[in-house]
Amino acid sequence: MGAGRAEKELYFIKLKELLNKYPSIFIVNVDNVGSNQMHQIRVALRGKGVVLMGKNTMVRRALRSILSEHPHFEKLLPHVKGNIGFVFTTGDLKDVREVIVSNKVAAPARAGAFAPKDVTVPAGNTGMEPGKTSFFQALGIPTKIARGTIEIVSDVKVVTAGTRVGTSEATLLNMLNISPFTYGMTVVQIFSSGNAFAPDVLDVDESELIGRFMSGIKTIAAISLAINYPTIVSVMHTLVNAYKNLIAVSLATDYTFEGSEKIKEYLENPEAFAVAAPAAAAAAPAAEAAKEEAKEEEAEESDEDMGLGLFD
Repeated sequence: MGAGRAEKELYFIKLKELLNKYPSIFIVNVDNVGSNQMHQIRVALRGKGVVLMGKNTMVRRALRSILSEHPHFEKLLPHVKGNIGFVFTTGDLKDVREVIVSNKVAAPARAGAFAPKDVTVPAGNTGMEPGKTSFFQALGIPTKIARGTIEIVSDVKVVTAGTRVGTSEATLLNMLNISPFTYGMTVVQIFSSGNAFAPDVLDVDESELIGRFMSGIKTIAAISLAINYPTIVSVMHTLVNAYKNLIAVSLATDYTFEGSEKIKEYLENPEAFAVAAPAAAAAAPAAEAAKEEAKEEEAEESDEDMGLGLFD
């Protein structure tokens, strides 16, 4: 009991240190992850994250002991269930998640295990002797004898995702040397800077976030303008609309200010502006040509001078 209590105290201390040091935590499921695979994951995370495993009862007790100082860690408690562990990190969440889930190993189907995906036996020659035909018939798999061996006539789904693998299905897949499943760490929940969220959040592209944010701003601005309630996002539109109204009043009355003078001149004498525009457009190339000629003359004068004095 003494050694067990000492180990628990050390675990509590280590967990508290990691919680205080790292702002982000991945809660990971480690079902069907072997010790060798766990070691490979730890090596891959070296310098990017720290893996900590422990019994759920001990983890809950450690978390509850620090809730008075850090109440936001209470959000972790509902996810401490099943075969889980923690990955602490200060790195980019997307990069660290990729390291966590990228380590996969192929595994045969085991009777009684939950299937993570559908499993289909492909059509083709199995290489098995005809004496095992009854075994395929029991599973409802259509076969025929071809060149003295059993041949599966068409693709057949033998396992459905989310259901337990039956003994017959597991035996068949092992007989056919099919390892349909891959196992590795999976991310259950992410805790970062006091907020807990699902790992799917990391799949949202930054451009999509910006687009949704801008859409929200436009909606707020439209509502603010519609109900005449000023907000930060609507102030610019309010000022522009007020300026337009001021110009409209100026045009309808004798009142004139700097912003409306040119508009009034244009409305009173549009022909003058129509003549001035082509003249200005024609004058621009002439001015450019004059500049080019001036540059050429300067170049010629400098070439003739050659840096020699009058009596050289």
